[in-house]
Amino acid sequence: MTFTFRHTKYASYLGLFTQAIVNNLAPLLFVTFQRQFEISLDRISLLIVMNFGVQILTDFLSAKYVDKIGYRTAMMIANICCFIGLMGLGIFPMVFPDPWLGLATSVVINAVGGGIIEVVVSPVVEALPGDEKESAMSMLHSFYCWGQVSVVLLSTLYFNTIGINHWKYIAMIWSLIPLANAFLFMKVPLRPLVEEHERVPLRKLFTVKVFWLLFILMICSGASELAMSQWASLFAEEGLRVSKTFGDLLGPCFFAVLMGIARTIYGFYGSKMDLKKTIAGSSILCMICYLVAVFSPSPVLSLLGCAVCGFSVGIMWPGVFSLSSKTYPQGGTAMFAILALGGDAGCTIGPGIVGLVANITNNLHYGLLTATIFPTLLVICMLRFLIRSRSHNSSV
Repeated sequence: MTFTFRHTKYASYLGLFTQAIVNNLAPLLFVTFQRQFEISLDRISLLIVMNFGVQILTDFLSAKYVDKIGYRTAMMIANICCFIGLMGLGIFPMVFPDPWLGLATSVVINAVGGGIIEVVVSPVVEALPGDEKESAMSMLHSFYCWGQVSVVLLSTLYFNTIGINHWKYIAMIWSLIPLANAFLFMKVPLRPLVEEHERVPLRKLFTVKVFWLLFILMICSGASELAMSQWASLFAEEGLRVSKTFGDLLGPCFFAVLMGIARTIYGFYGSKMDLKKTIAGSSILCMICYLVAVFSPSPVLSLLGCAVCGFSVGIMWPGVFSLSSKTYPQGGTAMFAILALGGDAGCTIGPGIVGLVANITNNLHYGLLTATIFPTLLVICMLRFLIRSRSHNSSV
């Protein structure tokens, strides 16, 4: 079989699908971990912080070493780590003397794999032949959403047919996807995003103010998305007193569906839309969704607020990547790595703050209310970006 760049694109899609698995499977089991292993809410929150904390460290190291080892080796290592981590999620808690330590070990291994995928897959697609780079980036990141939807739907189906007590086997089944993708990346053609002699050095990027503005946008994008998605299931079960199945389907699942729809729409029609205004408008909608989720007296409306929040955050992450690529087309893999680091920092800070405030106040509503600061900051930073762009255009 002859592999083409079309297969490279499909392998990249499967890469973000894998990242969605490692980021979203464990949160579906938070309540189960609490009950089966008697793990407190603050230790559950620590698993989230560890996941994205390790991804941040991986992002930083990737900025230095991915170009040296190459995209192919990096993606094979990433997928193998995800295979081991997912397989270990179902095995390690049963064999480690402390079940939490087993969960933490699998989370760390998954985080290394997910972090490498996050850094490498975007420049891999950006380097593919063809125009409409912004649309291609949005379409790529839509597969993270479809991965999240698949994890929630198929895992929920499994829990309701096989039984939640057999949750460890679904983790092992999901591990087969990154294993297959590791073999796929052995064969597909790859090419560098930027030739080595053309790359903008990181130290030069760090001296430019607008790059730091983009970095802050990435932090707020990650925090706005994950503060809601990581806690939606538990919020529905314990905060709104609905069943696990109903909470998973109308919480994180509907969240991911609408996020995927937003990214797919931009994937098809992005060339006709103003990316900066789209991100600003989405941030305002995100603020509204958080407030509805927290203050609505109706559990159904609160869940809808959680879900529609997915649509509002859909364009944020790939949109900021595209803005950065247009601003610094010679930034190379290192630029994507630093931006991913910012996004993962937000993914750590957002749900971490929600868990901390919820633990202090014993009320998850207060935790989610605190998280509204992130879409608020996103609006402010995006307005600053728009003002800067208009000033730049008027001076040309």
